[in-house]
Amino acid sequence: MEHMNTARPRPIRCKAAVSKAAGQPLEMEEVEVAPPRAHEVRIKILCTSLCHTDLTFWRMKDFPAMYPSILGHEAVGVVESVGDHVEEVAVGDTVVPVFLAQCGECADCLSARSNICSALPPNAATGMPRDGTTRFSLAATGEPVHNFIAVSSFAEYTVVDVAHVVKVGAALPPEKACLLSCGVATGVGAAWKVAAVEAGSTVAVFGLGAVGLAVAQGSKMRGAKRIIGVDLNPDKFDIGKRMGITEFVNPNDSGDKTVSEVIKEMTAGGADYCFECVGSAPVMAEAFRSSRMGWGKTIVLGMDGNAAPISISSIDIMRGRSVVGSLLGGIKPKDDIPVLAQKCLDKELELDEFITHQIGFHEINSAFQLLAQGKSLRCIIWMPGAKEMEENAA
Repeated sequence: MEHMNTARPRPIRCKAAVSKAAGQPLEMEEVEVAPPRAHEVRIKILCTSLCHTDLTFWRMKDFPAMYPSILGHEAVGVVESVGDHVEEVAVGDTVVPVFLAQCGECADCLSARSNICSALPPNAATGMPRDGTTRFSLAATGEPVHNFIAVSSFAEYTVVDVAHVVKVGAALPPEKACLLSCGVATGVGAAWKVAAVEAGSTVAVFGLGAVGLAVAQGSKMRGAKRIIGVDLNPDKFDIGKRMGITEFVNPNDSGDKTVSEVIKEMTAGGADYCFECVGSAPVMAEAFRSSRMGWGKTIVLGMDGNAAPISISSIDIMRGRSVVGSLLGGIKPKDDIPVLAQKCLDKELELDEFITHQIGFHEINSAFQLLAQGKSLRCIIWMPGAKEMEENAA
């Protein structure tokens, strides 16, 4: 494997965990990673983690699934080389790649009302954002390997458009910086920016995975008085308490009552803010029904794998309730992720509880099993030698 240098970038051969069929174990392959083209950055991944979005796409048999491909989008790494017209990061910078772009020039990037870049909008296409081609190929055959939502972090090296790269600095440990590139940023951002949770308010969080617990922590930071956690797994309740959850509802224990009926009784009318973090259209509707008439706001953060419609009453909409969706919790990556990183350094945002497992890259398939079984929040997957290097530096 080639080391970082400042000479004209050349192709690099490295290991990648390649997805070759829906729902099947990833296969460790040697791949060739092409040099970065204009506006692109090649990153040496230090560690990556597994998000439910990876799990969802890994299971997909239909479009946009394409094989072979390299999944992964929550990671941290070091810039190995840059292409032409890249000025905001340099070789050696510690960065996080993010699936959502921020070009900084389009109408959406310049507006406080949106975090969805219109110049490089998110899509499920398996290619680089500007030209649709891939920078990966199988070393043995030259067969192209598709990339994944602009990141593809299940490889020792990856190439990412600079609009998808955020400089975070080396002060924050890699395993924590990694979490800010998707899950934690989504949850905290949703509480801060999309809902703008008010002090003294009541919040209901549906799904206590990493995103849901980040919502709880963000709501607590905003001064929410009551934070109700809804989950089928009672094992999530203890960690939920440590993250800010004040009360719990297990749908299996509610008898003949729906979750919305239980929450309305608990809150004398419904929660001020409801967050759906599961990715299920029926749960989205139930979260909406759990919100308060007059001003209840429901924020949808989960992705329904079947893109199913949500069934809600038009009368309830007329009575003041609202529902809104959000990508990455409404945050603008280059503006807001450094702010979250500083909050971590200042101990305002705690990330230790999210990291339930740490494994080596060769064990990556076990991370899929842990997440699918609900046994992990975030499993940190270390690239060869990266963890030892970090421990020696400490």
